[in-house]
Amino acid sequence: MHAIVLHQPGTAASLNVEEVPTPTVKPGWSLLQVKGFGINRSEIFTRNGWSPSVQLPRILGIEAVGVIATTTDPKRLPIGQTAVTLMGGLGRAFDGGYAEYTLVPNQQLYPVQTTLTWPELAAIPETYYTAYGSLETLQLNKNDTLLIRGATSGVGIAAAKLARALHPNITLIGSTRHLEKQVQLKAAGFDHVILDQNNQLQREQTTFTKILELIGPLTMQDSLQALARQGIMCVTGELGGVWTADGFDPISQIPSGAYLTGFSSDNITEAQFQTLLDLIVQHQIDVTPTRVFDLAHTGAAQAFLEQQTSFGKVVVLPGSTL
Repeated sequence: MHAIVLHQPGTAASLNVEEVPTPTVKPGWSLLQVKGFGINRSEIFTRNGWSPSVQLPRILGIEAVGVIATTTDPKRLPIGQTAVTLMGGLGRAFDGGYAEYTLVPNQQLYPVQTTLTWPELAAIPETYYTAYGSLETLQLNKNDTLLIRGATSGVGIAAAKLARALHPNITLIGSTRHLEKQVQLKAAGFDHVILDQNNQLQREQTTFTKILELIGPLTMQDSLQALARQGIMCVTGELGGVWTADGFDPISQIPSGAYLTGFSSDNITEAQFQTLLDLIVQHQIDVTPTRVFDLAHTGAAQAFLEQQTSFGKVVVLPGSTL
């Protein structure tokens, strides 16, 4: 089969197609023919050498969608069944979705029923499930003023679309380091856009009842200062490339009466993912990716996501010739 194998840290140009053996099925694992996968910042971090727990060489890719090609669980995962997979060590502890086929533990393959196209379905797993779980964690309601910090990211755009579908009258604010993107953000459903300059929100005295923090520990403490009393902030992403909040003092830095929590997309069930797909269809949420690449141009897909002008979700379709 063809796959993208990372042999050592490098630039996006180091991601090239290779011929490698198609994985052999083993007990408790099934083979997914990959029809599409999304590009994620964490994969770029790994390519840069920022994931010391990942042993190289490795086929990257923390998510994939496709059909079951060979199965060890014919009742739940029959051959030809559409399925998605994400997280749980995929592309990190074992080879991932940047390939024509990927071998995955059965418990990490989620059969789904959907009429979405492959590009649409490929845009959903990690991005939309993270957004969906984060909004549930925030206990979002129709009266909220929601700030999404890191709004132009794939998860940021997904969260905005989901929040607007669930609560049409909610007030949505997005932060960005590049105000030239505010037209795109407002088209995606945001009411207002705030400049994020030198990791500081340019907000005057404005506060928000809910905050989705996608930059992570780099800006978490600044975001907390914008959280209203009885408000909730959910830390989900690490777009800032910082994993821990050194010197964080929760007593003095979490506003009195406010709440700090987090969400990881490792917490997933088959039923939850199907509920998300049904919600997307029911509300006619546009999940069309910003750009689509073929497997041979996976490096170009990562490079596109790294650009200052990037916006939304980027996907790769291994079987296509674009």
